[in-house]
Formats: sequence, structure tokens, C-alpha cells
Amino acid sequence: MKKSAILITYNEEDAITEAVGLCDSAGYTILHIIKQSFLKKPKYGISEGVLENLVELTERLQPNIIIFDEILKPSQNYNLASKLKREIFDREMLILEIFESRSSSAESKLQVKLAQLRYEMTRAKERVRLSSMGEQPGFMGIGKFEVDVYYNDIKHRMQTIRSKLEKAGKQRELHRQGRKRLGFKTISLAGYTSAGKTTLFNALTGETREESQELFTTLSTTTRRITIDQESFLISDTVGFISKLPAYMIDAFKSTLEELNYTDVVLVVIDISDSIFDLKKKFTSCIRTLSEIGVEMDRIVFVCNKSDLTSKERVYEKMEILGLVDNKKKIDISSKTGYNIDKLAILIKNITGSQKILKNKNDIGITYGH
Repeated sequence: MKKSAILITYNEEDAITEAVGLCDSAGYTILHIIKQSFLKKPKYGISEGVLENLVELTERLQPNIIIFDEILKPSQNYNLASKLKREIFDREMLILEIFESRSSSAESKLQVKLAQLRYEMTRAKERVRLSSMGEQPGFMGIGKFEVDVYYNDIKHRMQTIRSKLEKAGKQRELHRQGRKRLGFKTISLAGYTSAGKTTLFNALTGETREESQELFTTLSTTTRRITIDQESFLISDTVGFISKLPAYMIDAFKSTLEELNYTDVVLVVIDISDSIFDLKKKFTSCIRTLSEIGVEMDRIVFVCNKSDLTSKERVYEKMEILGLVDNKKKIDISSKTGYNIDKLAILIKNITGSQKILKNKNDIGITYGH
């Protein structure tokens, strides 16, 4: 049974769409949306007038939780919870809840736990600051000594998890060396969450991995073998990016995302059916995240997916807006219908520097294995 929530978000279409998507992915039914142009007022994030309306709405609708689509300070969270008598989730806490529900592998569970502890640690610091100022830190009113003990406990638990993730990273390095010795070329899928990476992965591998409109369907990296024109490749699906994803969350998934630095080709999947505003925002977010990870631009292929949902003219126009028209490492496809999947395979083969340059789909055959 879905839990109910009141959502407070920005009064912008793309922000509302993304916030609603996050709530849905976390399993919340939205009873009401409060739209504001500014969500960073010092005491509550919102004005006291809006808060009064929210108190009345909360009493009338009786939601399980209040979701605030911005990062809240501990004091703001405490102030809101005191007034509304409800648990308050800010944007980061909501994303962490989705991560926790979607993590399946041992490594992804550790990564999520690390991100959760990082979230808690920043708030423990704030509680220490509030205590030193003689203010009520909230959150059960724990004192400075207890906060320090709690803070040190978090640090210790983070160190334990990091050492486990470091071991997993060394195991990945051994796998990379093994793949290199066997002569496998590697392909990684990247891109904004819900761009269709998993659908493309299935189209290229013959897999039937879960496809969903929900955000963060993929948290654990999955690798499969495919053969393009009698040459073996390994293809991996990775966690999706999202706007305003904090650096510490990217850092928590570093051992997964760093695979993008060692792969021969990175397929950046773009939902070309998005509105121009969403397209530019998501594209910028992807490029920024890839840059933070350290991915070299010359290994990137821009894959404009979902071209079946718009016209060829519109696809060209959007590629022009993104500055991709003259980029030779770009292609428009439809993972759903299979349109241009064969040409994408040709592009991958040619970019990886194979001795035989393929020119048309008659030169190629895609097979897959596990």
C-alpha cells in the first residue's frame, strides 16, 4: 500500500515533473502539491504564510509525510516537523530512500549506506554547531556529548564501508585486467535517469532487464557479452544521473561510476523526445557529472534515443540546440522499435579502432552471450 504525501516544490514544469517522478519512485501518492518560486527561506524554507496554509492542509488531508523538494538544514527540518507534526523528507532524503529500495547487489547496498551516513554526518556537524550556540538542536534534543559520540560512530562506520568498497574496487581492477588480457573491448551506458539506458541495454544484449518509467531503475552495474561482426564486446549498464545530485552521492557510487573511465566507449543516452528546456538541463547535468568523474570526451558517443516519439526534423533541431549536428560520434535511435540499432553497432565497432571499417548494416551481425 502506497504512503501519502504533500509535496512542496518549485513552480516550474520540469521541477514539478521530476519531483513527482521521485515521489512515485519512492512509493508515495501525492495528495497535494504546493508550488513556490523560492524554497530557501531561513526558518522553514517557505514563508510563514505558506506554512499556515500547509498546517491546515496537513490537518485536513492527513498525509503520512511532507516532502520538501530542496535541501533542508537540520534546524529547518526540525522547525517544520514541530509545526506540522509529520516526518519531513527533503530532496536528498527522498533520493536516498529510492536508492535503498532499489539496491540489490551487496556493493550497491554498501554504496547506498555510505551515502546515507554522509547525509547523517553533515547533519551531525550542524547539530554540534547549534549546540555550541546554545540553540535547541532538535532531533530528540540530544546534547553536545551525545552528538560527538554519534558523529564519531558515523565516521567509524563510514571507514568500515569504505574499506569494503575498496576491496570491491580492487576486485573490479582484477576483472578489468582479465578482460584486457582476453582482448575484450568494453562499452558502458550512461545518461540521465529514465533516458532509456536499460531498454537500449536489452536491445543490444537480448536481455529482459526491468524497464520502467520510474527513476533509478538501475543501481547495480550489469555486464553482458555481445558480438559485433565476430568481435566480442562487454557492455555495462550504470546508475542514472539526475539534476542536483549531491557530490557525496556521486562519490558514494564512485566504485561503480569509475568504470566509465576504463571503458573503450561511453554511450551517453539522451531522451530526444524531451522538451527543449528539459533536454538542455539534463544534457548539461550529464556532461557535468561525466566531467566530475573524469571521463574523456573523445570516448563518448551521444545516443539520441526515443526518436520514434518525435519527427526527424525535430530530432535534427534538438541535436542542433545541443551542438551535436557536426559531431561524428552521435546517432538517433529508438531502443523500443530497433531503429538504427544496427548503425549504432557499426559506430561502436569503428570507434574502437577495429582493423576492418564497417560501412553499412550488411557488414554487421550482433549476437550476444552471458
